Amino acid sequence: MDVGIVGQAAGLFAVTNIDDILILSLFFAQGAGHRGSVRRIVIGQYVGFAAVLTVAAAAAFGAIFLPGAALPYLGLLPLALGLKAAWQAWRNHRNAEGAEERQTQSGERGGPGSLEVAAVTFANGGDNIGVYVPVLATAGAAGMGVYAVVFLVLVAVWCMAGRFFATRPVIAEALSRWGHILLPLVLITIGLLILTEGGAFGL
Repeated sequence: MDVGIVGQAAGLFAVTNIDDILILSLFFAQGAGHRGSVRRIVIGQYVGFAAVLTVAAAAAFGAIFLPGAALPYLGLLPLALGLKAAWQAWRNHRNAEGAEERQTQSGERGGPGSLEVAAVTFANGGDNIGVYVPVLATAGAAGMGVYAVVFLVLVAVWCMAGRFFATRPVIAEALSRWGHILLPLVLITIGLLILTEGGAFGL
């Protein structure tokens, strides 16, 4: 295995996914205390990034699943999830007793679901596809395999980093106190940035 390609793959992943650590930290904070939430978040992160990698690899081979003009509209996914999270935070704030009851009833299923995490990961990685395609196309089949392995290993590293930050006492306390505000704010911001930077709806 070419060490140079490994280093390039690691650098490319880090540069294009640095914002995912913040999102993962917020997801892990949201799922704190709920059994199975870590597994669902990790699964969702892998499913979402695997979808990004699959689309990029297919496009590198000449297949077009998502026209370039459609990519900006992926911003609708985090925007919708952010608005949903904001609505839930507002509703829970309006009825604290009801929120406690729902949390108790949710039990093991509390926190973000795998599909929610996957949708945000895929939408947030939509703009990465354009970066990955030419790199994968010029890497060849063997090089593409190296990139895929390195990327998938680093997804686990990113998940560990997100959970690490979410469980640090000071950060955990801040996320516990403000996470219900930060999560929808971050998701809505990401959605709007994807839409506006891509020129969706003529923006």
